[in-house]
Amino acid sequence: MKAVRVHAYGGPEILRLDELPMPTPGPGQVVAKVAAAGVNFIDTQLRSGLYKRSPPPFSLGLEGAGTIEDIGADVAGFRVGDRVGWIQAPGSYATHALLPSERLVPLPDAITFADAAAALFQGATAHYLAHATYALGPGKTCLVHSAAGGVGLLLCQMARNLGARIIATVSTEAKAALAGAAGAHEAVVTSQGDFLAAVKRLTDGAGVDVVYDAVGRDTFERNLDCLKPRGCCAIYGEASGTVPPFDLRELGSHGSLFLTRAGLNHYTATREEFLARTGDVLRWLAEGRLRLRVERNYPLEEAAEAHRAIESRATSGKLLLLP
Repeated sequence: MKAVRVHAYGGPEILRLDELPMPTPGPGQVVAKVAAAGVNFIDTQLRSGLYKRSPPPFSLGLEGAGTIEDIGADVAGFRVGDRVGWIQAPGSYATHALLPSERLVPLPDAITFADAAAALFQGATAHYLAHATYALGPGKTCLVHSAAGGVGLLLCQMARNLGARIIATVSTEAKAALAGAAGAHEAVVTSQGDFLAAVKRLTDGAGVDVVYDAVGRDTFERNLDCLKPRGCCAIYGEASGTVPPFDLRELGSHGSLFLTRAGLNHYTATREEFLARTGDVLRWLAEGRLRLRVERNYPLEEAAEAHRAIESRATSGKLLLLP
């Protein structure tokens, strides 16, 4: 088998496509032939060493879809030949992946491997943000940063389906059109003006109920000024860098705000919650309630190019690796 691996932390150029022995599944594990792997921003942060979950060398990729080829002991509900998707299972940038069965979700016949790999990680992220971190509904207004990215486009669609008002931030007019098509009521092009001033203008000074933010350092302070009293700033990524040390008294002076650094692992911690979120995403996709945008497919050999593309922040939607 072949796998894209990190042998030392660094830039995209350090990624290597290695030849490895075929894994043997242990108890509770399966080996799947990977048909498609999702590229997510967190992959670049694991590669760079911003997040150090495993010492090098290690294989990249937390999301994929394919067919089970081998099963270990104590695996219930799956068999060889099943079509499955997965998230939070390292090693998906590969021809084959050794996976914990608890991170697998069966794929409906209507869902292709590419669609599953494009939807599961970012769709489950959007799901917990809109339904749990701060539950949206009619009468609520949200600010969605990076609204033309993979999570952003899905989050806009879910927020619209829940009846919320959506103010989106994007970097270009073209991305504003994408956010609008995904359900955003207003799109703020940040290269043309400050998003805080736009939020105040669009809400008649009231602010929004919640900010969903994967940018981090560059937007943090203005996020707090965008919120209504008792509003919520939900950070789920750090594309611009980590937020510096912060005096919690600022939350009080801004109106008794709530602040959270959310993560998908804590919102899919049980098998039941994992299946509920991923099941909703796949069902809504099959029903046409969610639409995907895949910007580009890459072979495994071009994983570094995929990382350069996603780090440029010029992409819209999803990038995939197709072994």
